[in-house]
Amino acid sequence: MKLRIQRFLTHLRGRRNFSENTLRAYRADLCGFEAFWAKNGGGEPSALSRHKVRGYLAAVQSSSLKRASVLRKIASLRSFVRFLREEGELLGDPFLGLRGPKREARLPRFLTEKEADDLIDTGASGAPLALRDRAILEVLYSTGARRSELSRLNIADVDFLGGILRLFGKGSRERLVPAGKQALEVLREYLGSRSASTLAGSKPLFLNRRGGRLTDAGIALIVKRCARKAGLLKSVTPHALRHSFATQMLGRGCDVRTLQEMLGHKNLATTQIYTHATLAGLKKVYDKSHPRSHER
Repeated sequence: MKLRIQRFLTHLRGRRNFSENTLRAYRADLCGFEAFWAKNGGGEPSALSRHKVRGYLAAVQSSSLKRASVLRKIASLRSFVRFLREEGELLGDPFLGLRGPKREARLPRFLTEKEADDLIDTGASGAPLALRDRAILEVLYSTGARRSELSRLNIADVDFLGGILRLFGKGSRERLVPAGKQALEVLREYLGSRSASTLAGSKPLFLNRRGGRLTDAGIALIVKRCARKAGLLKSVTPHALRHSFATQMLGRGCDVRTLQEMLGHKNLATTQIYTHATLAGLKKVYDKSHPRSHER
């Protein structure tokens, strides 16, 4: 089974153009399945029956994993099974008639405007690293970019004149997004603090302390550190800034289709969750503020 899994991952890398993060998740999920497979008799892929898949579903659902992780593991196995059938190594569909757990409809966490302002203001000093951190926060909040998209940015991907950033999203899909004036101003200031040798168009937009490209994990640590410095009690991640961007864009009149383009969502349904978040926020404000929102 191990060789088939490796072939499947090679297929994903070459034909589906998946990101390294996605490939790592698939690899981890399928290595877990491979361990289950070996422990329960193993054999050729043709032996993968509905009974075996049901046993695996039961095992992952009874584990201490979060629901999102369970759903991802099941989705990874479904994709692998589809690949085996396309390759002619598996005739039937062992998932036929089986139901996995339903996905929870969770509203995304986001920051209020004041919380976002407090977070960004933690980089108010003119020191180069503080400027970098502020620029990262401004760009995340201004564009709704994912942290992986931010880490891939090169200087040439920023059109300062047009106020546009070129992002490369999931599956290396390219999209152009507008950036706010404040984000562009801080970016100019940050780049102005760097040495001339680091300013070629092909150079990374954001550098770490050693002068290399800042990783997406590094960006997450910077956001976490700045949130702590700002005194924010809630858990703040780069994705929380993406959620904040989306929620506040909708709250100020942006239509869902336009937001879908800016966020780089393939499916409109993914974007529509923010409409629920906006309505939930409005309802909370209404219940707190309107004199007739409560019973007498």
